[in-house]
Amino acid sequence: MINKGEEKNMALREEDLDRIGRYVQERLPEWIESLPRYRPALYWEMEMRERVVRVEEELKSQRDLMKQGFDMMDKRCEEIRDDMNKRFEQVDKRFEQVDKRFEQMDKRFEMAEKRFELFDRRFEQMERRFSRITALITAGFAMVTILITIYKFVA
Repeated sequence: MINKGEEKNMALREEDLDRIGRYVQERLPEWIESLPRYRPALYWEMEMRERVVRVEEELKSQRDLMKQGFDMMDKRCEEIRDDMNKRFEQVDKRFEQVDKRFEQMDKRFEMAEKRFELFDRRFEQMERRFSRITALITAGFAMVTILITIYKFVA
């Protein structure tokens, strides 16, 4: 112990100072960790690391869920596309059926036109016959009138 009035000077050699410095450097991190005011910083750092890891895991989970959702949407879109293709094929088949019906109707109209042409020819033939008959009747009446007139003058 040092008394009040007495002062002792302790002379340290250079190598003692080096040994003390090395000792302090080796032990300093342990001492700092053991101090109560530095512990919260270490705990905070560990807690932050754990939180970062949890956030990364959650992000990975969210990414997996989003990928799964996108895959399901792609699958659903493919199903809808396939369904629409089937419906379009059905509509195409219906249009083909309608086209066939129109072709049949066209054939029926052509047949009807041919029939009307036949009727027209028949009516034209009948008209010619009636014209001839009318001419013959007119000629016959004219002959009868002439014959009656001649008979009245002769008789």
